Amino acid sequence: MRIFIYSRILKENDIPTLQELISILDEFKIDYLFPRQYWQQIEAAKAMDGFREVVDEGQDLKKKEVDMIITLGGDGTILGCLKWVRDTEIPVLGINLGRMGFLADVEKTKIRFAIESVIAGRYSLDKRSLIKLDSNVPLFGVLPYALNDFTLLKRDTSSMVTIHAYVNGDYLNTYWSDGIIVSTPTGSTGYSLSCGGPIIFPSSNNFAVTPVAPHNLNVRPIVIPDDAVVSFEIEGRAENFLCTLDSRFETISSSVKLAVKKANFSLALVQLEEGHFLQTIRDKLTWGMDKRNR
Repeated sequence: MRIFIYSRILKENDIPTLQELISILDEFKIDYLFPRQYWQQIEAAKAMDGFREVVDEGQDLKKKEVDMIITLGGDGTILGCLKWVRDTEIPVLGINLGRMGFLADVEKTKIRFAIESVIAGRYSLDKRSLIKLDSNVPLFGVLPYALNDFTLLKRDTSSMVTIHAYVNGDYLNTYWSDGIIVSTPTGSTGYSLSCGGPIIFPSSNNFAVTPVAPHNLNVRPIVIPDDAVVSFEIEGRAENFLCTLDSRFETISSSVKLAVKKANFSLALVQLEEGHFLQTIRDKLTWGMDKRNR
């Protein structure tokens, strides 16, 4: 087995977790490699001895014979590793060093349990759908995809923007708001949720279209099938607007035409036997913790 260990930044208090992971992988004689930028941080912090194989961004992990990716961080780290996974569908196991951990749901106290489960094959793959962005101008380079959400937002003014939305070419609504979100089921517990959007089961095959601070009180989020194409036109008092895919962004003008649809590949998250979506929801949102339930 060969593991690609990914993280965006090495914090001092995360070094013991990294060292524990490496010790366990060495114990089971599992080969591993790092992204070059992360390895340079490890070297600078003197967190490990010797040299390890590194990979430059853009290299094909399949050609490196990587069997699994382990991320060290929070949900944002898993979003960041999408640029490495791309359409390879290499399974991703997230070790949570962040706060919420909807995606990176293996706590750092359970690293040994996680590795032993992977070795024994005691896990399943949770296939998560992605959003693909199409536009009449090049945007987001070779990775116009998002695991969580696509957003259109105001940028240079405090005034509202006007967004015309269409589903499969049919007019849906004109949103007078601060912006709009199209989220996958995975992203439904993120930005969309904070704007009043619904929580969607990962296997639901739906997208949620959620307005951001809509001016009309009768405008509400809507759930649509993920085989639909949702297109947008945006206008406002400012010349520039913000378009995002997860944590990446581009500045666009009102002349840009945008459409989002389901990508033709998915992200495979490693699901250990003891975890499932409802358990994660209860743990992270403290559902069922009301004292009256006892």
